[in-house]
Amino acid sequence: MIAAACLLLFAATRVDLVDDVYQVPANEWRYVDVALRQRTAVVEAAYQAERQPADVRVALLRREDLERLRNEKPHGVLAATDPGASGRLRHPISQPGEYAIVVDNTGDAPAAVHLRVWLDFGEQRGPAVTHLSPRRQLVVILISFAVFFGIVTWSARRLLRTMR
Repeated sequence: MIAAACLLLFAATRVDLVDDVYQVPANEWRYVDVALRQRTAVVEAAYQAERQPADVRVALLRREDLERLRNEKPHGVLAATDPGASGRLRHPISQPGEYAIVVDNTGDAPAAVHLRVWLDFGEQRGPAVTHLSPRRQLVVILISFAVFFGIVTWSARRLLRTMR
C-alpha cells in the first residue's frame, strides 16, 4: 500500500499549488510562496480578474527579490506577464530554491483575482535550441574537413616512409 502511494507520488508530473481568489487593493500586491526543494520544474500561473477592466500582472521572483520588493528597493524579476485582465506565465526553474509568484494590481481600483499556480515536473528540460546557426554549421564543417585531411596527410606520409 505504501509502495503504491510512493509510486503515484513520484509519477505525478503536475502539482497544483494555488487555486484561489485574492483581493488585491489598488496599487498593491500580494504573493504566493513557491518552494522547490529538490527537483527542478516549470512554474506556471494563470490569472483572471473577476471585474473588467483591470490592470493586473503576475511575476515570478526569487525570494531575495521579494524581500527587496517589500523594502521598496530595486529588485529582479524572472518572468512577468503584461498588465491586463487575464494572463498566463510559464517559466522553467533550473535550480531548486525559494521563489514567489507576485500578483500586482497596477490599476486605480481594487481587484479580485482568481489565481492558479502549478508546478510541472514532467516536462523535458533539454536545450531550447535544437540546431546550429548556418555560420556555426559552416565552422564545424570546415574544422571537420581540416582535421580529416590533416589525419589523411599524416597517415599518407607515414605509409610512404614505411614503403621506401
